[in-house]
Amino acid sequence: MKILMISGTFPPRSFGGVTKVTFNISKHLVKYGHEVIVFTTDAGDSQKTRSTINKYSEIEGIKIFYFKNINNYLAFHHRFYFPFGFISMSRRQIKNVDVIHIHENRSYLSIIATHFARKYKIPYIIQPHGDLPADFGKKRLKQIYDYFWGNSILKNAARIITLTPHESNQCMQKGIPKEKIEIIPNGFDYSNFPTPLEKGFFRRKFGIESRQKIILFLGRINEIKGLDLLVEAFFKVYKEIPDSILVIVGPDDGYQQFLMKLINKLNIQDRIIFTGPLYGPEKFYAYYDADIYVLPSRYEAFPNTILEAWACGTPVILTDSCALSTIAQQAGIVVKPNPIHLAEAIKNLLMDEKLRESCSKRGQSLVQNEFNMEMVARKIEECYQNVILNSKMKRVRNENVK
Repeated sequence: MKILMISGTFPPRSFGGVTKVTFNISKHLVKYGHEVIVFTTDAGDSQKTRSTINKYSEIEGIKIFYFKNINNYLAFHHRFYFPFGFISMSRRQIKNVDVIHIHENRSYLSIIATHFARKYKIPYIIQPHGDLPADFGKKRLKQIYDYFWGNSILKNAARIITLTPHESNQCMQKGIPKEKIEIIPNGFDYSNFPTPLEKGFFRRKFGIESRQKIILFLGRINEIKGLDLLVEAFFKVYKEIPDSILVIVGPDDGYQQFLMKLINKLNIQDRIIFTGPLYGPEKFYAYYDADIYVLPSRYEAFPNTILEAWACGTPVILTDSCALSTIAQQAGIVVKPNPIHLAEAIKNLLMDEKLRESCSKRGQSLVQNEFNMEMVARKIEECYQNVILNSKMKRVRNENVK
């Protein structure tokens, strides 16, 4: 198959769930013998600068075309991608592929790609990555977009790939038939996993003593991640477990200044460490040395960090605002997104070694058996094959009618 991926971000950009997911799917499909082309942009890194890359590159056999965004501020802060040359390249190349996989619904890239897909009768798949609801973030802009483009893009898709049953229900609420929806979760790619993991590396690097209990958060420092809830919860925990420490790993997404004011107000600045973003093995060392991982998000479609923590054997606490929470109950603690419930769960898990060991083993088993990237990639490959076959049969039927 000749597959075209459309994503606003792609490596060498080092962070972002969609970035990682698109890359992992692409490299596995190349390994299976398919030709994978990616249309993406030069969206900035965690320092808000443009990626310094050529217009065309190849990474692990993936053919990547990078388009320069008109404005990097809009691309980084608001996920508004307006790349030069994207229309002309789409006009020339889309007619030559077998299937298109678009990794977002609300995007200029989606509008252009789906326009030419319909023009050349190339089937396309939409994977919204949890961005279907219009009641978070820029509500009014999302509603306007959906009215003019978004609903039509979903309606005309050959398939919608959703990450969870919850997201599938959101899709059906928008009028998408159940038979056009396929639930395929994100997967954990063990090929990126450093083995053996070095115990104590992260603690030594950041001067954390072995007796101290590490409560870890890893992700974008953004309001929707609920870090203010976690800071307030930690304030309660610290009063009862004075050797606990909160470590926040990730790039500032416009919320760190507010968070620092809250931390200073609670006078716990000497108990909280901001490491900035960590990549590659260093990220996994953070999970490995942490006593627990906490995701306090107000909304999360499919948190890849939960899979990463489980793979490292780190016990997990997350809120029921995460769509993965139903599954996570098998190997973690799920609570309401408020400081009181978070604090109680953190204290209980930190003080119960047997519970931590049990969560650790169940989490590792769940990742290996349910969320292995090899299994996920094969499901996506099968989805493509079915979509292409159905598209060919539809064209034959239409020609016979004529």
